[in-house]
Amino acid sequence: MLASLTNVNKFYNGNQVLCNVSLSIDETDKIGLVGKNGCGKSTLLKILTGSVEPDRFTEKDGVISMAAKTTVGYLEQMGGLNTENTVIEEMRSVFEPVHRAIDRLREIELEIESGNNSSADEYQQLSSWIEANDGYNTDVKIRMVLNGMGFSGEELERTVSGFSGGEKTRLSIARLLLEEPNLLILDEPTNHLDFKTIMWLEDYLRSYRGAVLIVSHDRYFLDRLCTSICEIERGVLTRYKGNYTAFVRQREESDARREKEYELQQKQIAQLEDYVAKNLVRASTTKMAQSRRKQLEKMERIERPVHDTKNAKIRFTYAVEPPIDVLKVKGVDISVGEGGSRKTLVDNIDFEVRRGEKVGVIGDNGIGKSTLLRIIQEQLPHKGLVRWNSNIKISYFEQESTNLNKELTVMEELHSRYPSMSDLEVRSLLAQVRLIGENVFKETGVISGGERAKLCFAIMMQEHGNVLILDEPTNHLDLSSKEAIEEALAEYTGTVIFVSHDRYLLSKIADRLIELTDGTYRLHNYGFEKYLDVLREEQAAERRTIEAEKQQKAAEAAKEKTAKNYRSKQQRSADAARKNEMRRLEKEIDDLQAQIDSLTEEIGREEVYSDYELMNQKCAGIEELKQRIDEDFELLIELDQ
Repeated sequence: MLASLTNVNKFYNGNQVLCNVSLSIDETDKIGLVGKNGCGKSTLLKILTGSVEPDRFTEKDGVISMAAKTTVGYLEQMGGLNTENTVIEEMRSVFEPVHRAIDRLREIELEIESGNNSSADEYQQLSSWIEANDGYNTDVKIRMVLNGMGFSGEELERTVSGFSGGEKTRLSIARLLLEEPNLLILDEPTNHLDFKTIMWLEDYLRSYRGAVLIVSHDRYFLDRLCTSICEIERGVLTRYKGNYTAFVRQREESDARREKEYELQQKQIAQLEDYVAKNLVRASTTKMAQSRRKQLEKMERIERPVHDTKNAKIRFTYAVEPPIDVLKVKGVDISVGEGGSRKTLVDNIDFEVRRGEKVGVIGDNGIGKSTLLRIIQEQLPHKGLVRWNSNIKISYFEQESTNLNKELTVMEELHSRYPSMSDLEVRSLLAQVRLIGENVFKETGVISGGERAKLCFAIMMQEHGNVLILDEPTNHLDLSSKEAIEEALAEYTGTVIFVSHDRYLLSKIADRLIELTDGTYRLHNYGFEKYLDVLREEQAAERRTIEAEKQQKAAEAAKEKTAKNYRSKQQRSADAARKNEMRRLEKEIDDLQAQIDSLTEEIGREEVYSDYELMNQKCAGIEELKQRIDEDFELLIELDQ
């Protein structure tokens, strides 16, 4: 066990945020921490890392235990970076002790060459320590992690201070991964990452040689990575085995079971109370009634399962059925700016949308996804053709909610659009999307992003559009609201065109995809899961091509070296044997890596991650295979010298 919390309590302004929370973290745990905003997730992380103290009422309360071997790495937001360093300098600073040891090793070598052998023992100790810490491969590690996190080429020489906030967060993640703490704590690590970087991070963390504790609203990330989910609700932490999907199912099953137990107990209580009321005053039955009353007093009451908020009831409907062919786009460009500064991001886009289709638009930030949604609504100038068929009614969800009047209250916003609705009808509609209480009298400019999104959904429910166009509909929503909008879109029989980075939403809703890339686009006539499979195959093919080029260059260099340096038959024979051994080692490394990939895939299966012993066996197998690869690489390096 790396760390444990026992009976942790925390109060803020008289409100209990955490109530008797206990949690143990083992060496291979991959834990997702979920709960609504403000439930205490970040507070729990800060207590675990020691930056916040729990409230203690007895000696047994608020006990935080760390194993002597535990090293903790904690990602908040843009923390831990020296902004005056270049990227490569900042990453190399992680390995400063190793670099100092190597420098000292060189000093001792010079001493030995000059005849001074007094530091021979120190030399041996340093050599062993450097090898144990893989000190000669630090630059390889740095470039691998930076490349995975989306940094390469000239960016490595840029000063950290010149990067955006999102880029600094990615650099913070990269630095943490290079530090390799055996307890890695990440708070919303995917917020500023594109699909490819998230996929790389998922694969990296799945085979990470330590425990990982993650706070995230990215349900797909939690599904791919986590072996258990901890939910904080009303200050209480409950742990569930498996990934996020397994957690949702188990929680529903638990709620159904507790509801049944609650109803049975309430029925029993009613029967006992009725018996006491009828028989307490009768002489012949007084003792039996008193016995029933004591039974009631001693009974441990079962609480009815109630979550923090009821799920929103979002439902999109329409009255007019559109024709089969809904939209045709031909030769359209996505351009930004005006006049001489106008820049075309993507040109000559062609696609069609038919009735009932649900089309996801994906791509990197700034590529023009939101602009495309506005273009197909004829809100922006463009070339080419955008043609909607007859009987089309569009309902549009705009990402930043600029269509709302910031000076109107939530109630007034709806009344201004639908003056015939009574206050009761407006309040009822808002209650469906979980806008209740004093929030309905606040101006739309001061409510949260999630509350503005819910107001927009309420408006869309009244518009009855047969085509929904949505720009990042889940961006500001909590998990329960995300699930509500997913359910609404899944049940909706009309046409949906939506932009999203939410992979869970894309996986559940999109029938096909439009992918915008740098200067071009691709149509994928299949869903998001198939898209990810295709993307992984393309990335693997790209890696194979790069590796083949490296091997070819290495072969050419070796050939040139042979021509220059080999003079005897014995030398040529020894070189051939060396090359054969190198090829054997390279093939063995490829085979071992394939076994690691297979085991990593198995770890993501429910029947594996839900079986603790089997999970440990798989992880141990991966560690053994990685050790063999390290040994083979060391032999390769020796043979290549």
